[in-house]
Amino acid sequence: MTRSGLLSKQELRQFVKEHNFQSAEDIQRTLKELFAEVLQEALEAELDTHLGYEKHDVKNKQTRNSRNGYSKKTVTSEYGDVEIEVPRDRLGEFEPVVVKKNQTNVTGIEEQIIALYAKGVSTRDIQDHLQGLYGVEVSPTLISNVTNKIVPLIKEWQNRPLQQVYTVVFLDAIHFKVKQEGHIVNKAAYMVIGIDLDGNKDVLGIWIGENESAKFWLNVLNELKNRGVQDILITCVDNLSGFSQAIAACYPKTDIQKCIIHQIRNSTRYVSYKDLKKVTADLKPIYKAVTEEAALLELERFEENWGSKYPLIVKSWRQNWDELATFFKYPPELRKLIYTTNMIESYHRQLRKVTKGKSIFPTDESLLKMLYLSTMDVIRKWTGRVQNWGQILLQLTVYYPERVQVR
Repeated sequence: MTRSGLLSKQELRQFVKEHNFQSAEDIQRTLKELFAEVLQEALEAELDTHLGYEKHDVKNKQTRNSRNGYSKKTVTSEYGDVEIEVPRDRLGEFEPVVVKKNQTNVTGIEEQIIALYAKGVSTRDIQDHLQGLYGVEVSPTLISNVTNKIVPLIKEWQNRPLQQVYTVVFLDAIHFKVKQEGHIVNKAAYMVIGIDLDGNKDVLGIWIGENESAKFWLNVLNELKNRGVQDILITCVDNLSGFSQAIAACYPKTDIQKCIIHQIRNSTRYVSYKDLKKVTADLKPIYKAVTEEAALLELERFEENWGSKYPLIVKSWRQNWDELATFFKYPPELRKLIYTTNMIESYHRQLRKVTKGKSIFPTDESLLKMLYLSTMDVIRKWTGRVQNWGQILLQLTVYYPERVQVR
């Protein structure tokens, strides 16, 4: 036996000589026959083990069960369709492992369909891939049925118990077009990322709903509470109207940090192009200030320069100040983490890479399936703690001695 295979080089050469291969198709056909024979023998060996005696070895039989003929079965393999005979037992207790009952596919095609679907590959491209690689034709219905097998996993994941305390929770929505009752409508996928007391981040759930609203977010927050989240120290959100009230209604002790980047985008929406660079440059000293007092002085300076021309910018910053300035009371390591929703937007960008090939989703469920599979790929890469977490946690124990218990 060599390190590269089950046959020695001499045995392999003898095998090739005996079969006198004339083409790659000859090799493929022979391998198909060999595969069927090996599969058949594996099933026979399984039944021998189950019964405790080999075929015709009645002397060693110690069971009232016995062999009961065969049932023919066609399975799809890497070599195409293969016909085998599955041995049966008289008591119907035999459960084969190599080819399970009702299993008609031994190629790993189901796993490949799910893997390709998770990467955002279209149904047509999945069909072409499997046809080109295995010569196997799969229908859109089969692809749908295969991916439907993950729906129970999604429900289980979406309802899993969560931790009691999260230090920082990011809430944001990403929008998609979905068919609904013959029309194409905009749907929001509500996403939540939480950082626990160990500094590990996780996606806490995905919810599909109508266009983003504070009312729906309240439902999401209540669901988090029902799944065990008793306390959130800080939430990071965009400037959606009513968001803060929804959070306060569910988690009244939670600090709310509105995203500075969203505030800047809103501020520059109505700024003329010739003023854009100057306005953004004059906003920077506000959120880069060392203290909240210094930031307010910079806001007054900004108002002196631009207040008469762009009064709505100043009005917006002042109206939202309490929740824009939350990060000033925290140390630099935590400020960097919470003053924007960059963490969840980075996650969204990874989802967009996968979903960009799908301009319209046929159902809410098809959208949820793709987002879930893509999310599982993303989470697998989140192996480390948040940077400087030890120092951040130490600070949080000082700010929240009763709410943060270090394990």
